[in-house]
Amino acid sequence: MSTLAHDEPVVFVVDDSADVRDGLKALLESVGLRCQAFDSAKEFLGRAPEVGPNCLILDVRLPEVSGLDVQTELARGSRNIPTIIITGHGDIPMTVRAMKAGAVAFLTKPVREQDLLDAVYGAIETDRARLNTESKTRELRARYESLTAREREILPLITAGLLNKQIAAEVGLSEVTVKVHRHKLMAKLNAKRLPDLVRMADELGIKRES
Repeated sequence: MSTLAHDEPVVFVVDDSADVRDGLKALLESVGLRCQAFDSAKEFLGRAPEVGPNCLILDVRLPEVSGLDVQTELARGSRNIPTIIITGHGDIPMTVRAMKAGAVAFLTKPVREQDLLDAVYGAIETDRARLNTESKTRELRARYESLTAREREILPLITAGLLNKQIAAEVGLSEVTVKVHRHKLMAKLNAKRLPDLVRMADELGIKRES
C-alpha cells in the first residue's frame, strides 16, 4: 500500500477575511492538524500540490473567483479534495450546487467549532480512503501489466467461467498448457481463488469479448 494515505493530513483554508483565516488556522493547529491558509482562490489554486490526505475549507464568497467556481476548477483538473463550504450568506440553491459539486459539508458562519472539526475529520478520512483505493488500483494495474500476452488472453476466459478444456479449445492450446498459464497469472495477480480473480478483472474493466 502506498504511504500517501498515511502521510500527515493537510487542511487548506481559503477565506478573504484575515480574522476568519487566522481563527480557523489556530483552531485546526490546536488539535494537531497542519493548516495552510490562503486569502484568494488564485493563491490556493496556484499552490504546490500536497501529497497525502487533504481537506479544503472554502468560503463561498471570494473576490474574483467564487468558492463554487473553485470546486468546478478542482473537478476539471481531477484534484479531488473533500471540500467544506462555509458562508455567511447560504441559501438552498447555493447549498444544492455545492453538494452536487462534491462538497462534504455546508456550514453557515459563525461556525460552531465542533461542527467544523467533525466535518474536517470526516473529510480527511474520506480522502484517506480515496488514496487507499487509488493505490490498490495502481498496484493491481502494475501486476496486470506483468502478465504475458497469452495470460492476458486467457484471463477473461477464466473469469467468464470457462473450464480449462474449453479455454484450450478456444485458444488452440493443450489443457495442460492452459493450467500452467492459469497458475502463473493467478500468482502474478496474487489471486488465491477464482472469486478474487473475478473481482480483479472487474476492477480492471476486463471482460470476455462477445
